[in-house]
Amino acid sequence: MTIPCGKAEQQAALQLRQATETFVPCQPVRSLLTEPSLESAYRVQELNTRHWQQQGRRLVGRKIGLTSKVVQTQLGVDQPDFGALFADMAIAEGEEISASRLLQPKIEAEIALVLEKDLSMEQPTAADVIRATAFALPALEIVDSRVANWDINILDTIADNASSGLYVLGSQPVSLSQLDLKSCAMALWKRGEPVSSGAGVACLGNPLSAALWLARTMSRFGQPLKEGDTILTGALGPMVPVQPGDVFDCTISGLGNVSACFASQPEQGAQA
Repeated sequence: MTIPCGKAEQQAALQLRQATETFVPCQPVRSLLTEPSLESAYRVQELNTRHWQQQGRRLVGRKIGLTSKVVQTQLGVDQPDFGALFADMAIAEGEEISASRLLQPKIEAEIALVLEKDLSMEQPTAADVIRATAFALPALEIVDSRVANWDINILDTIADNASSGLYVLGSQPVSLSQLDLKSCAMALWKRGEPVSSGAGVACLGNPLSAALWLARTMSRFGQPLKEGDTILTGALGPMVPVQPGDVFDCTISGLGNVSACFASQPEQGAQA
């Protein structure tokens, strides 16, 4: 992707970085963009992706957002969006998540795919995606927004790295040959109480369809998916707000379980 030196995109990128670094949510960035468009918002995202890579953060995959048709309609779009996954966003299952790492978190259950081959062809097919996938895992994505009070539209969420935060992967990989991703049933509990449910069909009709959209989009952007990349394919059910001390457990049929636990209080002296 070619990054222009337009002042509007630069200012929006800086505003989001400052919110990340200071842990003070910012105002929506959509009003900063002199030519509001999805392309402009992605340029803001890419500016910050490049910035964080230059600071030493390691890119390990991509996340897909807006895979629900209902949410797309709410935001007035007809396609998903994507963001970058960095290695320091990955939380080991069982690791307590400090509140100091998040601004206004919500959690959702997803299916993650891990690639064992590059998807560098110009127009990947569904068969290409299946052949390139090493295994699937249950996943919990902790979404977050640098924009105050989640006052976002499609431009804000794209610019803000698709409202990414952290993620947790399950530990038992499963081959796609053993799964019917479209029919996978998901249930999410908070301290034993059901809070969200859904199925693979809620994710663009099939999580593989979401992965195919991403593969084609990244190829078009000149940043094809690579061997080893993790793909978070999108929510299987509604997002749930997170409070300090919450414990979430998720089951996805055919894939098993994954859990996330949040510290009751921020760590003393924790850095933003």
